[in-house]
Amino acid sequence: MPNTRDALSDWLESYLDHLSIERGLSVNTISAYRRDLNRYLDHLRGLGRARPREITSSDITSFEQRLAGGDNEHVPLAASSVGRAVVAVRTFHAFALSEGLVSDDVASGLHPPTAGKRLPRTLTIQEVTRLIESVEHDSAVGLRDAALLEMLYGTGARISEVLGLDVDELTRALAEPETGLRVTGKGNKQRMVPLGSHAASAVDAWLVRGRPALAARAKNFTAALFLNTRGARLSRQSAWEILRTRAGRAGITADIGPHSLRHSFATHLLEGGADIRVVQELLGHASVSTTQIYTEVTAQQLREVYASSFRRARDDNKHE
Repeated sequence: MPNTRDALSDWLESYLDHLSIERGLSVNTISAYRRDLNRYLDHLRGLGRARPREITSSDITSFEQRLAGGDNEHVPLAASSVGRAVVAVRTFHAFALSEGLVSDDVASGLHPPTAGKRLPRTLTIQEVTRLIESVEHDSAVGLRDAALLEMLYGTGARISEVLGLDVDELTRALAEPETGLRVTGKGNKQRMVPLGSHAASAVDAWLVRGRPALAARAKNFTAALFLNTRGARLSRQSAWEILRTRAGRAGITADIGPHSLRHSFATHLLEGGADIRVVQELLGHASVSTTQIYTEVTAQQLREVYASSFRRARDDNKHE
């Protein structure tokens, strides 16, 4: 008889293979499914469940409540994160039914919570300027970080898109700046983004004066544009940590994420009068409705400025 971990883990691995081979999901998406479902399986093991057939609807409900409410080991998750995990569990059980692992789907009635609309965190133009100008240019790491920040903000590309670039692609873009830079986004879709003068200058300095020093430390050759201190391709997690560390050193206390510069790029374009469909193309959004959230950011900022700056908008200046 298989033990608890073997039975549930086999179910998980079969499902992840299905997502990869039959549905063709990306590595990052599958990693997210693995993370959420491993948390779910740990919950089931804690309840003494050994096989898919032993799971009840109340087991699933208690898992959702644990995610939303937290416990002694976990802090409560945001509604969006709970919703993502709930969707993963629901499709996980649907797969078990289709494969004959269970006779009925105990998760069929499970629905993700309604998440409130969350506006992306953006930096002001002054904060972006302070962030970039705070980076030193007298070391290979400093040159790399300066180029990375300029690229993230100057192109509006996703952090994974920037880190996926190779040296040849930048060399070509630097030689033909009017053509722009080709990046590969979600679903392997390619698009062209402009490479502004500040980003181009920072990348050129990194390629000439910084990258060779880190590349010399590599055990194996890599064509990656951005390298870590061991000479290998810089990871998404490391790039995110660089952004957070540099923001802290620049005196930016707000919590920012890996896409904060991308969000700032979009918001600043719209504030400057750019057409929303142009911003949609630059960001690589399949639908303009995805881009419209940035118009709400600018509208919210306008309301905040109005409330703080216009005397008749403040309660303390109302006529009695």
